[in-house]
Amino acid sequence: MQGIQGQITWVYTHDLETSAGFYRDMLRLPVSRDAGTAVIFETTPNAFVGVCEVFGDRTVEPEGGMITFLVDTKDQVDDRFAQLKARGVALGKAPQELDQFGIYSFFCTDPNGYVIEIQTFLK
Repeated sequence: MQGIQGQITWVYTHDLETSAGFYRDMLRLPVSRDAGTAVIFETTPNAFVGVCEVFGDRTVEPEGGMITFLVDTKDQVDDRFAQLKARGVALGKAPQELDQFGIYSFFCTDPNGYVIEIQTFLK
């Protein structure tokens, strides 16, 4: 598609303060825009995660979805795991290689149950 300038993945919440705090304070993503009822965090130039209070037909629906943040090396995956563990984030298993995908990653969840993966490609 021509003309696309960026991308925002939206997650919805009943508690914006707690959810935005997770992305800001635990994942340490910089705030790009705070609209009061929605906060947008930059993951890379022109890619963002938006956290928004539920409204209208918007609902908290974490099942079946996942947000993956890419880093360059296995060491960076390990470092992120250690940092999040030190901050008290509930983590899944320690980082591991998933040969069928050619990746090395770990998982955690945000306060609403959205799955977050930190990963690097091995090949």
